[in-house]
Amino acid sequence: MQNTKIVRQNTEIEIQDSTLLVGLPGVGHVGKLVVDHLIEQFEAEKLLEIYSTSFPPQVLVDENSTVRLVSNAFYTFQVNGKDILLLAGDQQSTNSEGHYELCDLYLDIAEEYGVSRIYSLGGFPTGQLDHVDEVMGAVNKEELTESLKEHGVTFKEKEPNGGIVGASGLILGLSKFRDIDAACLMGYTSGYLVDPKSAQSLLAVLSSILDIEVDISELEERAKEMEKIMANLVEAKQQQQQQTLPETPPSDEDLGYIG
Repeated sequence: MQNTKIVRQNTEIEIQDSTLLVGLPGVGHVGKLVVDHLIEQFEAEKLLEIYSTSFPPQVLVDENSTVRLVSNAFYTFQVNGKDILLLAGDQQSTNSEGHYELCDLYLDIAEEYGVSRIYSLGGFPTGQLDHVDEVMGAVNKEELTESLKEHGVTFKEKEPNGGIVGASGLILGLSKFRDIDAACLMGYTSGYLVDPKSAQSLLAVLSSILDIEVDISELEERAKEMEKIMANLVEAKQQQQQQTLPETPPSDEDLGYIG
């Protein structure tokens, strides 16, 4: 990939038979919130950074007015004797070709670190402001469903109806050619705002699958803040609906269609 650059941070860590968690920006930033939270809590070590012309043409500015290029990165931590690999970052590709090329690269790196199972994490948009404490799944091998159901993952025929767009879906499809077991776990989210409440639901299921304990207090605080925002949105919507109601009751002629 001539338009992609890999900058390795640590070449001494030995990782074998690992599990990869993919949490890139997407609907409700659900997957990103989960992976970023794990990176911070377990003080995951950065392995490498990926720069690509398929990312948006921009730099990000920090609190010191210093810029850096948009990038994605692989991290790792070990818990209960298990090696966990994480893919996190700023952006997904802005074009279809870039999506395929980058996902192939992500899988090359996954194979390099001996990944035997992949969980891509994302959000399932409901279009509703009310929270649904549920995690939907999709897999690249049918036999994976039963074990995931034991951890609370739900599967619905032909859902998501429109398929899974972006890295979360492509990694599932492409990993099948490499004989790597993969599942996509999606927290229910409105799809309108960053959703730490959905991230909590997803993290609870993921913690059960990986058999690890995760402190979710920070996510809980963010969820409470978001609940206040959501409550204000619901109230504003209700007020708007009331304002659009007719001021006078309908006449008998208007009700003639009721049988």
